[in-house]
Amino acid sequence: MIIDAVLNRNNKDVKVIDINNPSGDKISKTEEQPAEKVKRSLAKTISWRIIGTLDTLILSWIIIGEVSTAAAIASVEFVSKMILYFFHERAWNKIKWGK
Repeated sequence: MIIDAVLNRNNKDVKVIDINNPSGDKISKTEEQPAEKVKRSLAKTISWRIIGTLDTLILSWIIIGEVSTAAAIASVEFVSKMILYFFHERAWNKIKWGK
């Protein structure tokens, strides 16, 4: 049903109901949502990287069997992927598609 509404949104026979406004009243959109701030992107980057690095550490330890080698892999991965994710997040913030 939702997919049909999205795919047929230009079709006049399809009625799409906004769940935030089921009555159908027109709501003026005077201000757009602000772009995500750099601090928020940085906080998301760090929190996600901690989760990802713990995953890498555990998997490396299971595969290799050595904690020191697994920790070395995880520490290099922590820095490189944090930088990549931050710029990926900022680039996506500039894309209007899907907002």
